[in-house]
Amino acid sequence: MTETEKRRISLLIKDKARETGFDLCGIAEARSLSEYLPVLKKWCGQGMNADMAFLARDFEKRFDPSLHLPGVKSVVVTGLSYNLEMMQKESGVPLLSRYAYGIDYHEVIRGKLDSILGFIKNLAPGTTGKVFVDSGTIAEKMWAKEAGLGWQGRHSIIINDTIGSFFLIGIILIDHELLHDKPYISDHCGDCRLCIEMCPTGAINEDKTIDARKCIANLTIENRGPIPEEIVPKLGRRVYGCDRCQEVCPWNSKALPCRTPEFLLDDEISSMTANDWKSLTEQKFMELFSRSAIKRVKYDRFVRNIKAALAPDP
Repeated sequence: MTETEKRRISLLIKDKARETGFDLCGIAEARSLSEYLPVLKKWCGQGMNADMAFLARDFEKRFDPSLHLPGVKSVVVTGLSYNLEMMQKESGVPLLSRYAYGIDYHEVIRGKLDSILGFIKNLAPGTTGKVFVDSGTIAEKMWAKEAGLGWQGRHSIIINDTIGSFFLIGIILIDHELLHDKPYISDHCGDCRLCIEMCPTGAINEDKTIDARKCIANLTIENRGPIPEEIVPKLGRRVYGCDRCQEVCPWNSKALPCRTPEFLLDDEISSMTANDWKSLTEQKFMELFSRSAIKRVKYDRFVRNIKAALAPDP
C-alpha cells in the first residue's frame, strides 16, 4: 500500500471516529512497549496493586499487542470525554464519580469502536481487528501516549490539552498498516503538584503511580473487604470512585465539556436525598443502576460504601 493510500485511510478512520462521537483519535505503530514493564512489575512487587491480583498477571501481554492479535500493525486509540459538571442536586448525599453518571462506558464505547472497526473492514477488506474498552490486559494509558493523545499527569491519568483528563480510552488493534502519529513526549504539568497535595488519602506517588491501598476509587470499587477505618473519615461522601485529583487539575478548568448524552446522570438519581440513599433497597439498586458501571460493585458493597460515607464523625 502506498503512503498516499495509508494517509487516506487513516484520515477517514479519524473522521469516522469524530462522526461516531469520539473527542480524540490517534494511531500508533504496533510495537512492544517493553520499556514500561519494569514500572508495573515494581509497582506490583511493592503491593501497590492492593487486592487486584489480576494486575500482577500477564505482564508482557499488557505491553505487546501481538500477543492479543498476531500480525497487528496499528493501534487506533480513541478518547471520549466525560467532563460533566456536578449533577447531583441534593446536598449532603453520597457522591458518584462522574464517569459512572450514565450508561456503563464499556457498553457505550464498545458500540462506537465496533462501528469504527466495521468501517475499517469496509475500507480495507480482509482486515482483522480487536476492540478493547478498559479490558483484556492492555495498557490503555501507555497506548494513548503512543498515539499522541496526551501526556501522563502526576495523578497517573492521561491529560489532553483540549479536553483535559476526564476522558475514557478505547482501543482497536488492526493487522493493517496505517499512517502513525507521533508519540506524545512532552509533559505540561510543570511544577504543579495540586493533585498530589489535594488527594484526600495521599495515594499519589511521586513517580506518576497510585498506591491502590490508599486510593478511594479502588477502596470503593475493587475492594471486597471493609473500608479501612482510617480511610472512612477521608471519603468525603464518595461511594463510587473519586475525582478529586482531576477536579483540582488546572488542565480541566477550561476543558471542553462532555458531548455524550449517554453519560448524563438520570434525573431520579440526581434528585435522591440522603434518606433515599440510606434506604436504598436491592430492587431499587437494580432499577437505578442496571445499565450503569456502578452495578459491578453489587448491592452489598455499594451499601457498605454508603454506610461508610454517611457515617457520623467520631
